Amino acid sequence: MVTRDDVERAAAVIAGQVHRTPVLRSQSLGPGCWLKAELFQKTGSFKPRGVLNALAALTPEERGRGVISVSAGNHAQALAWGAREAGIDALLVMWAGASEAKIAATRGYGAAVDLAASGPSEAFPRLRALAAETGRTLVHPFDDPRVMAGQGTVGLEILEDVPGVDTIVVGVGGGGLVSGIAAACEGTGVRVVAVEPEGSTALHSGLLAGRSVPVEPRSLADALNAPFAGEGAVAVCAARGVEVVLVSEEEICEAFRFLYARAKLACEPGAAAATAAVLAGRVAGESVAVVVSGGNVSAETASGILNRR
Repeated sequence: MVTRDDVERAAAVIAGQVHRTPVLRSQSLGPGCWLKAELFQKTGSFKPRGVLNALAALTPEERGRGVISVSAGNHAQALAWGAREAGIDALLVMWAGASEAKIAATRGYGAAVDLAASGPSEAFPRLRALAAETGRTLVHPFDDPRVMAGQGTVGLEILEDVPGVDTIVVGVGGGGLVSGIAAACEGTGVRVVAVEPEGSTALHSGLLAGRSVPVEPRSLADALNAPFAGEGAVAVCAARGVEVVLVSEEEICEAFRFLYARAKLACEPGAAAATAAVLAGRVAGESVAVVVSGGNVSAETASGILNRR
């Protein structure tokens, strides 16, 4: 199980390679509320933190075979960028209907993109088939202890930059970020709350079952549409007492509009989920830090949400 020590080691590994993203006070969201603006991270999300920690652990032989992974877009961009910086060839499995902007950005960083899958549930079998066929090294988007530890460095920064924080609220897809943050908060007494769309409940379902279970994710928050939560994430979140809150599509849209108008943060829908839980009154605390991660949104998607009331 990923621990705080693992997260601290990851912080040392990736130091100087990622931005220390700002924490912004938001009285509009509520007294004692802070926004961790992780959308300002390299490639637009928290994903490079885990990618860099995982790539640093590869052997020369593993690097030489090239890397492969699967993603709705943010991990794809991060791995494409990280692999390019490390001189490693990368192949990303995405799917038909994925964000064109995220596909283009992934290719722009130099990676090859496979779009044979019809959706997220079909993309993971496609990943396994291509990994077996090509012999590439897998860098999993969320179910990998090194990836989880790297993502947890977001939590270390919050603990350092928001003295007295008692609650951290995190949007969830496969669970790599929230489990890493939960590990970072080990022994601190800080409450960690995971937020999922009502139509994409991989972690919620996994915690109820006591193990990772498949779901059919359907949400406009494409970054949170994981077809399952990682076994490691379920284990860490269960052990650390992570709570799960579900939010509706309209609540996500309302939070998206709030972040755009009041916080001036041009995020993607998935990045607004944690804020949605606070706005809806489902999460409260004396000092609440809300992770806003994902700034990779098309103009069409953003304008559609902003114009809808």
